Amino acid sequence: MNERPAPASSSAGPIPADDPGRELTQISPDTDETLPHLGVVGDTYTILVSGQDTAGRYTLIDMHVPPGGGPPPHRHDFEEMFTILDGEIELTFRGATTVAKAGDTVNVPANAPHVFTNNAERPARLLCLCSPSGQEEFFRAVGVSVANRTDPPPPLDKAGTAAFIAKAVALAPQYRTELLLAEHTD
Repeated sequence: MNERPAPASSSAGPIPADDPGRELTQISPDTDETLPHLGVVGDTYTILVSGQDTAGRYTLIDMHVPPGGGPPPHRHDFEEMFTILDGEIELTFRGATTVAKAGDTVNVPANAPHVFTNNAERPARLLCLCSPSGQEEFFRAVGVSVANRTDPPPPLDKAGTAAFIAKAVALAPQYRTELLLAEHTD
């Protein structure tokens, strides 16, 4: 049985007053034309809820991962959780590989090395929650705008791929992320 440690205790205090300056956020990723759809590493990431919407507490990203897609090995100083809505991904966490299928939820602890790949023959769709927020800003900085949540980014030639990698490596530390490219084997 998978035993879970007791949550860390925190001193309970009064619940803060409501902040009327914050609004309810309701998103429809297939029809909301104001959402940013970003092509990143061959995948398409749609920012559903940003740190601006959550006072920096978290971000929620809809990920369309085509066959063969997924990011390179990396780690970051924030929690990341995936719920697989459709398809499946192969996830390698600290060197151990597992498959997460539609209906599964996976939490990746902060700072742990991991990578995921869609090794199936059809696209996968994931909801990715990062806490605290900030990952969406990294995707905005390195991604390219695409028309909708399932459009692929334009293909890159060898020089374009090298430029993308160089840009991502240079910007990653600003977003509490480390790309572990030396560990990536194609």
